[in-house]
Amino acid sequence: MESNQNPTPKLELELRRGALVLAVLSQLREVQYGYSLRQALALRGMPIEEGTLYPLLRRLEGQGLLASEWRIEDGPPRRYYRINDAGEALLVDLTATWNALVATMAGLLEGIEK
Repeated sequence: MESNQNPTPKLELELRRGALVLAVLSQLREVQYGYSLRQALALRGMPIEEGTLYPLLRRLEGQGLLASEWRIEDGPPRRYYRINDAGEALLVDLTATWNALVATMAGLLEGIEK
């Protein structure tokens, strides 16, 4: 049985998921806590849910790509994250891969009308 549902939202979500690591690493060149990171990403057109962001941050830290520390400033304690040297190296590699992919896709999609 064929579904008549529009597949676009689900496929767009899959595309975005593939870019989340690159997006998060790019914004952690400056120290941020989870909520400020969510805001920075949303302001740049990449909104992310808490239920997606926090597990991703823990995974990236577990992979040795981020460092974190608890800080108590104005308000409740917050865990601040920053990219470390390994994360910075990965960011450089992923950026090159992303740029090559964008160029390839631009060539493949050439001539497709909007």
